[in-house]
Amino acid sequence: MQRHVRGHVPALTGVLTAISLAVVFGAALGYIPATIVPRAPDWFVEAIPHINAVLSLSAILAIGLGWYWIRAGRVDRHRAAMITSTLLFVGFLTLYLYRLTLLGGPEPFPGPETVYRFVYLPLLGIHILLAIVCIPLVYYVLLLAATRSVRELRRTRHARIGRVAASLWLISFSLGIVVYTVLHAVY
Repeated sequence: MQRHVRGHVPALTGVLTAISLAVVFGAALGYIPATIVPRAPDWFVEAIPHINAVLSLSAILAIGLGWYWIRAGRVDRHRAAMITSTLLFVGFLTLYLYRLTLLGGPEPFPGPETVYRFVYLPLLGIHILLAIVCIPLVYYVLLLAATRSVRELRRTRHARIGRVAASLWLISFSLGIVVYTVLHAVY
C-alpha cells in the first residue's frame, strides 16, 4: 500500500482534499441532516466552541514545537508534533461539523452590524480561506512523510510546502481563536 501511495501522492492529495471539502461544505450548507448524527447532551453541544478553542491553542503549540524541533534536527519529535497538530485539527473539525450539523448551520453573530460586517466577517473569511488552502498542503506533506524515509524526504518539496502549510495553519488557527473570542467573550 505504501508503495502505491508513494507513487501517487499528488493524485491522492487531490482525492482526499475533494472528499474533505465535500464533507465540510456538505455540513456547512446543511446537506448533512441532523438526524444521521447521534444527539449529545445540550451541555456538551454548548461546550464544543470552548473545547475547540482549547484544541486550537494546543494545535498552535504543537505546530510551533514541530517547527522548533525540525530546526533543531529532532526529526522524531517534529514528526510527533505535526501528527499531534493534525489529530488536534481533526478533533476540532469533527466537533465543529457535528455542532454545525445539529444546529443546522453556523450560529448568528450576536454583536452590532458594523462589527459583524467590518471585523467579524473579514476575520472569519480569512480564517476559513486559509483553512481550505491548508487542506491539500497538509495532506501533501503528510503523505510525503508517510511514504519516504527522512533521507528521501529531504529530496522532496516536503520542507518548502511544509513551511507554507505550517505558516498558513498557524494564522488560520490564530484567527479562529480571535473569532471564538469575538463570538463567546466579547459579545
